[in-house]
Amino acid sequence: MASKGFNPDPELSALCNRMWEADENRLTPGLHYKIDPQGKTRYHSTEDHAKDPLFSYVDPNVFKRETFRRFIALLDNYESEGGQKEVVTQEEVRENQCFIDAIYETEPMKIAHKYLAEKKLMPSDRAQFKWALYNLWFKMYQRTKGVRQLDSSAFEHVFVGETRNKTDVIGFHNWIQFYLQEKRGLVDYRGFFPSRRKRHTSSEEESFNQLITIQFTWKGDTKPIGSSFIGTSPEFEMALYTVCFLAGNKTDVHVEIDDYDVIVKAHRMGPCLGSCYPITS
Repeated sequence: MASKGFNPDPELSALCNRMWEADENRLTPGLHYKIDPQGKTRYHSTEDHAKDPLFSYVDPNVFKRETFRRFIALLDNYESEGGQKEVVTQEEVRENQCFIDAIYETEPMKIAHKYLAEKKLMPSDRAQFKWALYNLWFKMYQRTKGVRQLDSSAFEHVFVGETRNKTDVIGFHNWIQFYLQEKRGLVDYRGFFPSRRKRHTSSEEESFNQLITIQFTWKGDTKPIGSSFIGTSPEFEMALYTVCFLAGNKTDVHVEIDDYDVIVKAHRMGPCLGSCYPITS
């Protein structure tokens, strides 16, 4: 049953479910990974409600998968502090292109391409679609006000994360980046927010959810509330966010995916994709 005030788009919901079911690289909670949500938190809480890391186990073999390997290679290509000019090397351009090539061969992205091409929102030609996808996610633009620097991109913001004023974390909605940064000791997980539908969700129940909302610090800066899928593949998330940004007719795109009522927040930075992430309804 949909949450009160949640009005899913039937067409986009059907499409997103097809991409979800076609995501062969999506991990199974309890098998490929285990998370330990521990204590519940609140937005303004300054207490740490989780003494242990969020991830207690991830099967290292999943990171050998082609799209995962290509994705991870991109995560160290950015300066996290906003306002710092991003210098994109030729090697990084090639890494970006290899990632696009890899995810294009997957079913979630093929489904997304077919739909977007039929809607005249993306080129039907394979090479032109890849180029458009590259520009959507990797083209640099200015995010920080008052600083004339190309300091950000959609990919950096959504998947890698950024810091602002050396106090706040913005973006950072990807579980792979979270796990790798947590493993390096750069992320401190501080607790989870129970779903709106089930305010009394236990930590054990939450550990099997594949869409969670949490609080954490990164490099000492705070993300008071942030949400992300857990265990999904890079290609699924890229396909989902691309579809919702281009085909959704407003900032809040309501879709039903598997058992989740999902609101995909799709924000623009002028003509560019500024941010995209899921929250539970």
